[in-house]
Amino acid sequence: MPELRKDPIIGRWVIIATERGKRPSDFVSEAETTRGGFCPLCPGNEDKTPSEVYALRPEGSKPNTPGWSLRVVKNKFPALVAEKKLERGRTGVYDWMDGVGDHEVVIETAQHNARLSDLEVKEVEDVLWAYRDRICSLKGDSRFRYVIVFKNYGAAAGASLEHSHSQLIALPIVPKRVFEEMEGARTYYNYHNKCIFCDIIRQELIAKVRIIEEKNGVVTLAPFASRFPFETWIIPEAHSSSFEEMESYEGLAQALQGVLRRMDQVLDDPPYNFIIHTSHFGESQNEYYHWHLEIIPKLTKVAGFEWGTGFYINPTPPEEAARYLREVST
Repeated sequence: MPELRKDPIIGRWVIIATERGKRPSDFVSEAETTRGGFCPLCPGNEDKTPSEVYALRPEGSKPNTPGWSLRVVKNKFPALVAEKKLERGRTGVYDWMDGVGDHEVVIETAQHNARLSDLEVKEVEDVLWAYRDRICSLKGDSRFRYVIVFKNYGAAAGASLEHSHSQLIALPIVPKRVFEEMEGARTYYNYHNKCIFCDIIRQELIAKVRIIEEKNGVVTLAPFASRFPFETWIIPEAHSSSFEEMESYEGLAQALQGVLRRMDQVLDDPPYNFIIHTSHFGESQNEYYHWHLEIIPKLTKVAGFEWGTGFYINPTPPEEAARYLREVST
């Protein structure tokens, strides 16, 4: 059974994922795998994954059979599990709780070799609607406080399967990073009576040096204090505090497909992570926080200085990264 444990000094929770237990020999570095071989996520292998919880398939098509264009299944090796009552405890100075949550895999396409950037805008939009549907479903479980949506692309970014997919993990606590970001936004709002993200968008659209694209109500930019080279944010122009509250994802799909294609050209198909930052369930609708999607290409390594200080060293100014990405065609 997984377990969540709280660092008593800075209040950060970690997941001790016993379901994924590894011995020292399991941590030997692996070479990048080439495309090909057996894939449990491909059509025809539905019996090799847990049962689907969501799918786009022709009317009359049976669940867990071929014919689908997008499929969501439970993770076969979950970081957290749903089949247990949430229990908490304290041992001396240490707080813990059972590893209750949910872990799902979004298989973004039936095509094994297709990258997310290769898909048509409508197909990318379908992926975003799948995120929205699953967040809304998991939101109904009173044990959960937050759902993190993320994608690991490439072995260097943590992807263990090459078939294009992303993941959702429902958590019984609000992650420290999310809490800190929301509190920072709340502090700004209490002082200025404005959303910090809305103010960033306004300032960046005037300066134009870090804007990559502004189109269909969505802004793509390189953040002023970028932690990593070519770090990119995609933000809806109109204030919106929660991803799942959006009424349309067409503009976001165009922006996501567009910037990934730009990165393919400029950075030669880099490994990357993306994460959706959204309000936690307790404050899904508010005036101070603005949801956004962060894309982080894996171009540098986090080493001793970064781990020891919390500072990041970024060798590429965001103004320069934005210019490179802006100047290529999608």
